[in-house]
Amino acid sequence: MGILMDEAALTRFLQTDFPQTADDFVIERVGELSISVRMPVAERHLRPGGTVSGPSMFALADVSVYLAILAMIGPKALAVTTNCSIDFMRKPEAGRDLLCECRLLKLGRVLAVGECLLFSEGTDAPVARASLTYSIPPER
Repeated sequence: MGILMDEAALTRFLQTDFPQTADDFVIERVGELSISVRMPVAERHLRPGGTVSGPSMFALADVSVYLAILAMIGPKALAVTTNCSIDFMRKPEAGRDLLCECRLLKLGRVLAVGECLLFSEGTDAPVARASLTYSIPPER
C-alpha cells in the first residue's frame, strides 16, 4: 500500500485544516498502518483530582486514527468517526505527556478500523485502550 503522508506532511495538514487543535498533537512516527502521536499535557487537559480528562484522551485516540488513515490514503479532510469505544484503565499522570500507539486493523475503501493504546510518558502500562471506526468519503 505505502505511506502517502509522512510526519511533516501530516503536521502541515493539521496546521492548515485544523489550526485550532494542531498544537495539541505531535506526530512522532508514521509507519505502514500505524502511527505514534504525543499530546503535551497542559492545564486545559486536566480534570479535578489531577488527572487527564476523558475527553482529552478521546481526542488523542481519535486524532491518531484519523492521521493513521490519512498517512495511507492522503489528505481527505472529510473522513469521519462513526464509532468509538474507549476503556479507561489507569489514572494518567498529570505532569506527563500522553502517548498514543495506534494501528489500523482494517483499511478498506469505505471503512477503516483502528486500535489505540494510550500511555503516560515513562510508564509501561496503558492508561486507556480505544477502538475507532472511520467512514472514508467516496472518490468523486
